Amino acid sequence: MGPAGSGKTTVGEVLASQLKWEFADGDNFHSPANIEKMAHGLPLSDDDRIPWLNSIREAMFRCEVESRNLVLACSALKRSYRELLQINSNVKFVYLKGSYELLRERLHSRKGHYAGEQILASQFADLEEPTDAITIDAAQPGEQIVAEIRKVLGLS
Repeated sequence: MGPAGSGKTTVGEVLASQLKWEFADGDNFHSPANIEKMAHGLPLSDDDRIPWLNSIREAMFRCEVESRNLVLACSALKRSYRELLQINSNVKFVYLKGSYELLRERLHSRKGHYAGEQILASQFADLEEPTDAITIDAAQPGEQIVAEIRKVLGLS
């Protein structure tokens, strides 16, 4: 979890690959209307986000029922969002914490993604930093972040 540009997708894909788990990107659950808003630099409201979070939650339940392991990249900016996604005690949150400047720089260099710098300010305004998540410095190299996640969670 974390704001745009924190490395959720990159880290999540590597972690899932190493563990031979499925990977899902929360961005793929957004409605076309949400994507259009973000592409125009308009922040999403809770009313925009709740259906998105509910569709992610449903996917998580499907994986649980089918005994499939999943790494999910999702901003999960607010505590209420994380509570919605905490379907059971098996769900662990990893917060990729980065400075505004670092994430803005990454977004400037990112190509082909609808989330630009315009939404970063609103995401930082909405961000309620978790107190119960594994917090990792997003400025570290991706492989180091993945190694730290695996170590903390005991996933060898």
